[in-house]
Amino acid sequence: MISVERGFPQSLNRISVIGLGKLGAPLAACLAYKGYQVVGVDLDRSKIESLSKGIPPTFEPGLKELLQSVQGKLTVTDNYEMAVEDSEATFILVPTPSDDRGTFSLRYVIPACERIGRALRRKPAFHLVVLTSTVLPTMTENEIRPVLEACSGKKCGVEFGLCYNPEFVSLGSVVSDLLRPDFVLIGQSDAYSGDNLASLYKQLCENNPPIARMNFVNAELTKLSLNTFVTTKITFANMLARICERLPGANVDVVTSALGMDSRIGGKYLKGAIGYGGPCFPRDNSALAFLGRMVGSAATLAEATDAANRQEARRLTGLVKSKLPTQGVVGILGLAYKPNTDVVEESQGLLLAQLLLAEGISVRVYDPAGMENAQKILDRSVVFAGSAEECLQAADVVVIATPWEEFKRLPLRSLNRQSARRVLVDCWRLLDPDTYGPVVEYVPLGVGPR
Repeated sequence: MISVERGFPQSLNRISVIGLGKLGAPLAACLAYKGYQVVGVDLDRSKIESLSKGIPPTFEPGLKELLQSVQGKLTVTDNYEMAVEDSEATFILVPTPSDDRGTFSLRYVIPACERIGRALRRKPAFHLVVLTSTVLPTMTENEIRPVLEACSGKKCGVEFGLCYNPEFVSLGSVVSDLLRPDFVLIGQSDAYSGDNLASLYKQLCENNPPIARMNFVNAELTKLSLNTFVTTKITFANMLARICERLPGANVDVVTSALGMDSRIGGKYLKGAIGYGGPCFPRDNSALAFLGRMVGSAATLAEATDAANRQEARRLTGLVKSKLPTQGVVGILGLAYKPNTDVVEESQGLLLAQLLLAEGISVRVYDPAGMENAQKILDRSVVFAGSAEECLQAADVVVIATPWEEFKRLPLRSLNRQSARRVLVDCWRLLDPDTYGPVVEYVPLGVGPR
């Protein structure tokens, strides 16, 4: 049995990061930036080759500059065992995809834990394993911990430590979110392991965030419930927007701005536009609903939020069709689920395109970053424009589906035409109605008729 001093946290200097995707690569870079010696691990050779040259394997603002500043502090490999043996703590950031039931699959986590466990068997020193990938409550204790113990031949909480430590970051701002989080969540196998991870975050974070420490199941539930609460808030604001659209003089921005002044509510995520998407919100919401069914206590609010969100793209499709002339063309500006990312997973712009295409409607699309990913999903009949202006030119109805900064300055010359006026559906109210109203039929969501 390994003897460690329990009164003080271990001095962590060398960190390994398993999984170099959209979160793993930025985390590895941030740790190296803060002075840690970091080894990143991935089985995808293209990621290894990119990172070894200081090139981000994923689209993320600020990551390239960060990688170029940590030369010598970050190395990459496909060798799990070497990375674990040469480090004192290992972060696991491999995918946990959703299955048909709405829960999370451990098909990537378990093999990673098996390899980590085998490496731990040969290590004499105490080692901290940190699971960052999102999992369902009870999975860390009942499925991940036993694998690590069986493969290492060691006792968790005594000879190695285990923490569940999901990050709360948004694609497009991952670097700043990692360095300046609202709070840090730690589910710990034992106090000593939690002390070590908390000490690491005190060096990593630049804003001295509060650290919430608890057991595994409470941390797992906190992760799901936080994201589900945010989706509920988004959906509430969208509900208000739909009501405002039917009330003369109503404006959802005026209403939500006032609501956000109340400290019990706050203004974040109270925009009132179209549905949420992306890789986390929809699946975490579904996972909490699954958990409720599994334990016999229905998560009815999560279920209602999910159902309401799934109606948003269909409602928007109906609005577009009502404005579209016979044989008309729809131009969609925005395919990424949010600005500053290339991720199109469950984005409203992508869903709108798919619904319109299913009805035989001609669609043109443009996104500053998400075109390549969208091309892998959308029907070949879609026209992928080279710019926002090109997307506008042949469109009868234009929809701003993602609030990219460049869409706030759409050229009036491209919107104006001598024949029937174009319709511009501004889902996020980016444009000035007094400027664009004389040129197009301007339809801002969340605003009642004048």
